[in-house]
This record gives sequence, C-alpha cells and structure tokens, in this order.
Amino acid sequence: MNEVTAVRPQAGAGDSEESVPHSIEAERHVLGAILTNNALHDGISTILKAEHFYEPVHGRIYDIAGQRIARGALASPVTLKAFLEEDEGLKLLGGARYLVQLAGSAISSFAARDYAQMIYDMSLRRELMSLGQDISAKAGKVDIASEPTEQIVEAEAALYRLAEQGGTEQGFKSFLRSATEAVQVAAAAYQRDGGLAGISTGLVDLDRKLGGLHKSDLLILAGRPAMGKTSLAVNIAFNVARAYRKGQRPDGTEGAVNGGVVGLFSLEMAADQLAARILSDAAEVPSELIRKGELNEAEFRRFVDAAKEFEAAPLFIDDTPAITIAQLSARARRLKRTHGLDVIIVDYLQLLSGAGRSDNRVNEISEITRGLKAIAKELHIPVIALSQLSRQVESREDKRPQLSDLRESGSIEQDADVVMFVFREEYYKEREKPSESELEKMAAWQDTMSRIHGKAELIIGKQRHGPIGTVELSFDGRFTRFGNLAKEWQQGQVEGGFE
Repeated sequence: MNEVTAVRPQAGAGDSEESVPHSIEAERHVLGAILTNNALHDGISTILKAEHFYEPVHGRIYDIAGQRIARGALASPVTLKAFLEEDEGLKLLGGARYLVQLAGSAISSFAARDYAQMIYDMSLRRELMSLGQDISAKAGKVDIASEPTEQIVEAEAALYRLAEQGGTEQGFKSFLRSATEAVQVAAAAYQRDGGLAGISTGLVDLDRKLGGLHKSDLLILAGRPAMGKTSLAVNIAFNVARAYRKGQRPDGTEGAVNGGVVGLFSLEMAADQLAARILSDAAEVPSELIRKGELNEAEFRRFVDAAKEFEAAPLFIDDTPAITIAQLSARARRLKRTHGLDVIIVDYLQLLSGAGRSDNRVNEISEITRGLKAIAKELHIPVIALSQLSRQVESREDKRPQLSDLRESGSIEQDADVVMFVFREEYYKEREKPSESELEKMAAWQDTMSRIHGKAELIIGKQRHGPIGTVELSFDGRFTRFGNLAKEWQQGQVEGGFE
C-alpha cells in the first residue's frame, strides 16, 4: 500500500510540527519506471518537474535522468551511478544500491502517469501550505508599510501564479520550449480569420500593419481630447468580443481560436455609457438621440434588438474609478480564472494610480506602465492602454502627434511595444472655417473639408516588431464608429464597422 501521508514532520512556528503531504513510495515507483523504460519520461515530464519531488535526492535523480534522455542517451542505474557517486544524500540512502532498488520497484507503464500526477498534486498542496504560512505571518505582523489590502492583492497574485504554473517561481526557459511556443503562435495564424498571428482588431488595414494584437504586448493608444480614443478602443473591444469562437488551439488547450474575451477597464466613463456607445453603433442609432431620449419607435426597437443580439458577447466592463495598478492586476487575474481573458483595454492610464505613495507623478506613471507590461507578460495577453497627450500638440501648425507628445513620462514610450496616435484633421479644420464674405478662403476650406470628411488617421509611431507608418480609417461621428476606409478601387463595397 502506498504511503500517502507524511512520514517526515516539518517544524512550524515554535516547537509545533505539521504533517506535509507526500508519498515517498509513489516517487520511487515513478523513478523506477523511468529507469527501466526511458520512453515513459516524455509523457511524465509534461506533468512532473524535479522540484515537485518531496525527497531532494529523488529530484536530482529525476533531473539527471531527464537530461540524459533528452540527449538520446540511456538513463539506467548503471549510467546514473557515475553522476551521483559524490551525492551525499544518495550515500545516506545506500548509494548506487539505492538506484538498483528504485529500478526494482518499477510499476507498469500505464500506471506511471497516475503516480506522477499524485506527486504533482502533493507538491501543489505543500506550496499552498507554505503560501498560507507566509500570508498568516505577514497578516500577523503589524507594519505601516504593508497595508492589509495590499497583502490581499499580493496573496491573490501568488495564488494565481501557483494555479497557472504549478509553482511560485518561474525560471529560465530552454530555447527548445521557447521555439516550440513560437511555432504554436505561427500555427495559430492559420486558425484565425485573415491569417493573422495575433487577434484581429476588425480593422483590416490596422491588422495588416500590426499582424493583429499579439500576446504579451503593451499597446499605447494616445490622442488629444475629442480625437476618438475611447471610441476606437470600444470599437476594437467589441470587434474582438463579437468574433469570439472557442475551440482547440495548436498547443492542445481549449480557448479562443478567433476573437477573444475582452476585459475593459473604464476609469472615466460608466459601464452603461460605454454599452450605449456600442449599441448605438450596432443599431445605427445616433448616440446623441439616445442621450436625449429622442428615439422614434423604429430606432428604439433596433436599439433593443441590438442589445439582445449582443448580450452574450464576452465583453466585461469594470468602471471602478481611481483603481490602483495592483487592483487592476488582481481583477484581471480573477477574470481570466473565471471567464477566460484574451485582451485588456484600459481607458485611460493617467487615471490609474500606483501602489506606492510617491509625490512624483513621473515616477508613478513609470510604475503604472511597468505594471501594465507585467500584466501583459504574466497573463500572456495583449494590453491596450489609452493615454493623453500634452497640450504642445495644439501649438504646432501640423497637429499630428509625435512620440515626444506623450504626457508625463518617457516610460510610456519605453515600456510600450506599440505606440499609436489617433488624429482627425477634420476636427481642427472645422474650427478654421472662414467668414462667408471671404469667398476664396471659403472655397478652399470647403474643398479641404470634402477631402478629409469622415476620415481619421492612426499613426503608428513605434512598433517593436514591425514597421511604423499611418493607417487610414473611416470615422462616422453619428455612431462614434471607426471602420475600414474603402479605397477608390473598392468603391461600392461595404465599409467596416459593426454591420
């Protein structure tokens, strides 16, 4: 019968002792199975790592055996003896004779994976116990520098890492593993509409420029007020959520094979206001009529029908104002754990606050951008953060934004993988309308307005993994909709958006 409960007591606080879940017998059986049949290691290694063994000697045996098998060499009691002759732990267990005993305790190949899973589960329980002790110790220590709310966020983050990775730390990855992940990303392109490696934004020309929204990327979407930053972000959010389709991904896991689950943190607008914008676009009912309540019966019916049609879209809105970057991280982890999460949008980063109490706003913004990039990497998803631009844009004759216009901190440019600027020349030209008596100026103004009406530019000022440049989009102010701009050779085709 397997020894499943603790054999060795572990000293706790004071003189008390706690039983630690482990099974020495299961560890012996798994090692024995590998030493007698090296082919089993491939299947077991997907579950078990050396650090999951309770007995340190067993972990070292497993590690050395795995290295030899990976090189195509034999791992047996005889071949491992040379690598472990000076191991003091193995000497205490009987030296080379113990390796032979392990081989003698081998179990059948079909049971080896079940035993490996048992060892992993017990390792996870030990990690949970250790984490619980750390949480208890920190909570019991009254420290002005460690607020209880911050401890909760830290504990949740540690639990999330444990759930996702099976351990509280993540070290180096081999190049083989990294290359395999890169191949899986490329393979995923064939399962997405348009053959993109990333998630489609629903805007064709932008997708061509970026290759879609890529995992672990931090994208900054910046612009002056009234340029339509929020509208563009909401358009992208709904395009991604509307296209969501679940299935089996190239790595064998279940998840989004098209579109994705979107988490939208709106620190400026209420959730119902954002929903009204989305439904205005979907129902093609001008947003100003919705705000004023001046809808006729047909428009109201379209609005309600749009709400019913899109109620199941995986778009989650958090409109809590003035949250910290740590709280945002915790809520993002919780959303991924409960519903899945493929894209985060933050509107906008200057309304976030740092975890510390710094009086220096530049340092605080740096902490926020680093935190957003950390979320992108930890959750393995793209994060789109909206940002304000400084007023110096308004003082220039050419009001197209530049990287130097990013407000408050150069860390925004430094931490971002992509920086994009929304620019609508029509907004500025409308305010330059000449007097009716100035006929020549009025004619030139009308000619310019007809050329730029309904158009917007998305200027890509930085892209870490691709070219910079400008993407032209259509903009319909009635529905606050950005869409694909039809080229001359596409006249007669339907423009993009929510239709």
